[in-house]
Amino acid sequence: MTLVQVVDVTDRNGTVVAPVWLERAEPTHRQLRPQLPRDYVATMQRIFEQGGRLAVAVTVDDVIGVVVWRSYENTVSGRFLYVDDLVTDEGRRSLGVGHRLLVHCESIATQLDCATVVLDSGVQRVRAHKFYFREGYSIGAYNFSKRLGPCSTP
Repeated sequence: MTLVQVVDVTDRNGTVVAPVWLERAEPTHRQLRPQLPRDYVATMQRIFEQGGRLAVAVTVDDVIGVVVWRSYENTVSGRFLYVDDLVTDEGRRSLGVGHRLLVHCESIATQLDCATVVLDSGVQRVRAHKFYFREGYSIGAYNFSKRLGPCSTP
């Protein structure tokens, strides 16, 4: 496999520091989240304003993995890093890209003094679950949700 590098697209304040990689992240990110609004960059800017951060796994000029993360503190976990999205390009799976992105997040979590890295994974994503178990993650809780209607996001 070609040399893979992880690049932070945003800094810790949510400022986009690598705009070309933000634009190039869209096709890979949409493999996991096809429902994202058409204006990807504007959508991601809103997510960054709300605490989301973005890193990508890249080859020379190609994004082959995307991770969106943020840090929180709550009464259950204390300070933790939450992974919104983790996706590796369909044609590049099982080559270590997801592992590299998780290690990157774990390093950031350590720097931010987080006690835990947390993520949710859809119940249908059996391959992803096997990956997370191999990476040392466990199921700590069930996530319940109730759809109340259409989202009002522009």
